[in-house]
Amino acid sequence: MEIDHESCLAAFLGRDRRFAGRFYAGVTSTGIYCRPGCPAPLPRPRNLRFFRCAAAAEEAGFRACLRCRPETAPGTPAWTGTSATVARALRQIEAGLADDAPLGALAARLGVGERHLRRLFGEHLGASPVAIARTRRLHFARRLLDDTSLRMSDVALAAGYSSVRRFNEAMRAAFGVSPTKLRRSATTATDRADIVLRLPFRPPFDDASLLAFLAARAVPGVEEVSDGVYRRTAELTGSAGIVEARVDPDRGLLSLHLQGLGPASALEATRRAGRLFDLDADPGMIAARLATDPLLAPLVARRPGLRVPGAWDPFETAVRTILGQQVSVKAARTLAARLASKFGRSLPAGAVRGGLALLFPRAEELAEADVASIGLTSRRAETLRHLAREVALGRIDLGPAASLDEAESRLAGVPGIGPWTAQVIALRALGEPDALPAGDLGLRKALTKGAVLPTIATVEARARGWRPWRAYALIHLWTELASQENS
Repeated sequence: MEIDHESCLAAFLGRDRRFAGRFYAGVTSTGIYCRPGCPAPLPRPRNLRFFRCAAAAEEAGFRACLRCRPETAPGTPAWTGTSATVARALRQIEAGLADDAPLGALAARLGVGERHLRRLFGEHLGASPVAIARTRRLHFARRLLDDTSLRMSDVALAAGYSSVRRFNEAMRAAFGVSPTKLRRSATTATDRADIVLRLPFRPPFDDASLLAFLAARAVPGVEEVSDGVYRRTAELTGSAGIVEARVDPDRGLLSLHLQGLGPASALEATRRAGRLFDLDADPGMIAARLATDPLLAPLVARRPGLRVPGAWDPFETAVRTILGQQVSVKAARTLAARLASKFGRSLPAGAVRGGLALLFPRAEELAEADVASIGLTSRRAETLRHLAREVALGRIDLGPAASLDEAESRLAGVPGIGPWTAQVIALRALGEPDALPAGDLGLRKALTKGAVLPTIATVEARARGWRPWRAYALIHLWTELASQENS
């Protein structure tokens, strides 16, 4: 599926790197596809075709350029404008739920027919669900070849291939050379004991504000923020260890360091880090929308690239949101620390780093726990247990396959979870960019004219102009309020 040819042609021939990830260029004379800004000699205009995403270029028979690495460009903005069904399908594909599964199974989970799902993907992305899933695995494997010195068998496992033979065949078909040759061309490597990945995003990125948000809520023993680095304990695919993340705003990369976690955890770790740091956001598009509001315009100018802090673990974030009901951030952090200390599990001795030694408790560990013993009221303790039971039994899905509407509806059915809690969970744990807890006190204070707080209905009416980025407007207002309180 081709897009506005003339606009793409001008951007590509102008080597404008700002369009990286917005479209991909296939060169018919070489069979290679590139991203804008590729350092290779420019092809003749008549030999160029343009695609919405890397998978569409590959489905059309093009291979990724070995110089500009188009697969490392941030996610295609076209994805943000897809239908709800396609957006949910993409989340499931990103989580690996479509790997080696028939297309019918994915369609069934989405509640649509297989033919209809193919049509939606063709309409919105120009590539099939199978092609999207295949491209995701291929380019994640390529990233591991470049950034780590893992054995080929471990790279194949981490990228979701059932055998090294299938991995080798897929890489040759996609890149035209063997994985061994691709690795010889790489310029970086790390120790086998650890994995370091570099995840791209679109600058600008206000890492100071995001890290300040996470630092104020970091649970002792589970998380810490120091010297511009976020660290936390993690348990993924049967291994436990430490995750370390550092933002490089100038290069447009998040460095993700996995310590003690096995290769099979790498793909899941990148997905979680991407949501936690909101790497898929298009800050230019969001800023242009919010800057039309006189209240938000100076805040957007003051903090370009402000992101919505997401969740490493959706259940953990949901629990911590409940703990934060009607109490200060500091008090909620204290309660979360008590919960982790009493009901969490210890990291294996060899995985402990400094003060990071606890794994946050899982849903099944809190379902019948005496959580009131950490200083909660009996009502709030029952809310936590009820949520934990529903998640443990699979009746509430907070994972990547979740339907936002269904999750919010089921959350609202938990006694003690009202609209504010459900919306904050949707905002952080489910990654809903348009979530708005309209009853939030800080939000209402920011919108106050005179001495009387606006009603919830007034807040919702005022926020209509922020759609579909109301979550970002809220974070701007929260961040400004916090800076005023700390000044």
